[in-house]
Amino acid sequence: MANTFAPFGFSQRTGTGSSPTYEQIETKIAAATAAIFFGDPVVRLSDGTVAGNTTGPAPGTAILAGIFVGCKWLSVAQKRQVWGNYWPSADIAAATTALAYIINDPNAQFTVQVGNSTTTGLVAGNIGMNVQFAYGAGTTSNGLSGAYIDIATVPATTNTLPFRFTGLVSDPPGQNGTTSPGAYNWVVVAFNNVETKSLTAQN
Repeated sequence: MANTFAPFGFSQRTGTGSSPTYEQIETKIAAATAAIFFGDPVVRLSDGTVAGNTTGPAPGTAILAGIFVGCKWLSVAQKRQVWGNYWPSADIAAATTALAYIINDPNAQFTVQVGNSTTTGLVAGNIGMNVQFAYGAGTTSNGLSGAYIDIATVPATTNTLPFRFTGLVSDPPGQNGTTSPGAYNWVVVAFNNVETKSLTAQN
């Protein structure tokens, strides 16, 4: 059965901490920042806040701050603090910030879907290669990211790319992993270039 392209961003599967928090850290999102979805990679802006698609730089042009997994902010409409698994970029006073939670554990690994080809996915021979991502489109109904690994960048040894391909997903059997090869398969990646771990070359 062919895989279906339905990206869900970067879903953590291992890390230094334990489920469900995996030692998430707190940071800030500026009120004017565009929407950020659960599982989106985010980068650090010059003011110390984080941003993802649209507000932040293009994928792969800046070191990652981590993976976004939720936030809370003071709601203008509800006059109270609200929690969300995604940042809606609304319902907050101008020039204020929201509290964001991100994963930047250098030992974290994530499940993610491969995209940008109707015929090709990652294969075991690509393990160890560095890979690029694309944001796709997040879903406001469930807050989930639409990010995926961009197969067009593979194989790659560019040491500044944000992720490293570490394995194929083979469970459950027959679903988007080694037993369902080809386009849109699910893979496991680790950070290659994040604030807590950078494998860029030294001069």
